[in-house]
Amino acid sequence: MAAHPGARGTARPAPTHPHPATTGQPTVLSGATVVLPTETVNNGQVAIHGTRITTTAPENATVIDVTGHYVIPGFVDLHNHGGGGASFTSGSAEDLLKGIHTHRLHGTTTLVASTVTGDLDFLTGRAGLLSELAEQGEIAGVHFEGPFISPCRKGAHAENLLRDPHPADVRKLIDAARGQARMVTLATELPGGLDSVRLLAEQGVIAAIGHTDATYEQTVEAIDAGATVATHLFNAMPPLGHRSPGPITALLEDDRITVELINDGTHLHPAALQLAFHHAGADRVAFITDAMDAAGFGDGRYWLGPLEVEVADGVARLVEDGTIAGSTLTLDRAFKRAVTVDGLSVEDAVTALSANPARLLGMADTIGSLEPGKFADLVLLDSAYDLKGVMRRGEWVVGPQLH
Repeated sequence: MAAHPGARGTARPAPTHPHPATTGQPTVLSGATVVLPTETVNNGQVAIHGTRITTTAPENATVIDVTGHYVIPGFVDLHNHGGGGASFTSGSAEDLLKGIHTHRLHGTTTLVASTVTGDLDFLTGRAGLLSELAEQGEIAGVHFEGPFISPCRKGAHAENLLRDPHPADVRKLIDAARGQARMVTLATELPGGLDSVRLLAEQGVIAAIGHTDATYEQTVEAIDAGATVATHLFNAMPPLGHRSPGPITALLEDDRITVELINDGTHLHPAALQLAFHHAGADRVAFITDAMDAAGFGDGRYWLGPLEVEVADGVARLVEDGTIAGSTLTLDRAFKRAVTVDGLSVEDAVTALSANPARLLGMADTIGSLEPGKFADLVLLDSAYDLKGVMRRGEWVVGPQLH
C-alpha cells in the first residue's frame, strides 16, 4: 500500500551476499532437493549458464554443493505496493528500485507493482513511471487496485477518491501504462463494472474482483464477463453465508478463477486458507504479499495516501479506525508459513508462489519453474525452509549462505 516519502520506520534491510566466484559465471548447484514441475528430485542439480537454466553446464562451470537444501523457483508476486520504506504509488524512481530490491532479497524475482486509490490523473502519471520500469525489466507490469472499488468494502482506501468503473476511465489507466497494465481490481457490481471487465478481457489485462459488495449472482455474472482473479480472497468482501453465499462461494467454485491469498497469519485464519485450497485446489491459488512500504523496513507511522497507518509488531492498521492496511509480508515468510503452519506440501507452496502467478501473467514460458531455457530465477532454502540464497537472471542477489 502507498505511503508518503516521509514514512517513519526503522530500516532493517536484509543483507546482500554475492558469491564472487560465481556471480555471472556458469554454475551448477549440486546435491539439492530440486522442485521441478512434475517431480521433486533428491540429490539433484540445477545448471545455469548466463541468464538461463540449461540442461548441462560448461566444463569450466563452478560447482556449488548445496546438499541439505531445497532449490525452488523464484517467487512471483502479483500484488505488491512497496517495501524497504518505498511506495510504488508515491515514491520516486530511485525509491521504486529500492522497494523492488527489498523484495528480491526475500526471494521475489518477479513482481507486479500495485498502486492504491488516488485521483485518476495522478494514477495515470504513476502508470507512466511504472511502465518505464516494466520496459526496463525491473517489474512485470502494473496492477491498479482502486479507485474502482466499493465504498462499502473500501478497506484502507480513501473513500473520497473512489469512483465507479466506467470503461472510459479504466481505458485511460490502461493506455497510460503503455502496454504494461497487467491487472485491474474492480467492484464489478458498480455501474460500468461488467463493461469494464469485458474491456479488460479484450485488452489482455486481468480483471480481478475485489473490494466488492457483490452478491453471489453478481459475481457469477462478472466471471462470465471475463474476470479471472479474486483479489485477496476473503478480505474486503462479504463473508460467506448459508443463505447469501456471496462472492467467496462464486470465486471458489469456478475453475476460471485464481484466488489470491495473503498468508501472513493476520489476514487469514489457517482454516480459511485450508478452505480455499480444498475448494479451489493448488492450481488455482496464488500467494501474494499485498505489501506496503513497511515491508522489510520496520514498525512506525506511515501514510497510505491521505490515511495514516500505524505498523506495530509487523501488522499495519489505519490509525483512525484500526482497519488492516496492507501487509508487511515477504514471500519467503509466506512460503515457510505455508509449509510449517498450514501443512501444505513444498510442491503445492511452489505452485502457489511461482507457477500459478507466472501462468496468470502469461510468462510461464520464461519463469515460474526450474526448466531448461527459462530464466535462472531461483531460491535456495535450508531444511527449515529459511532463505539462504536468491538468484535472478543468473546473478546472485543473496548468497549462497551455506554455513
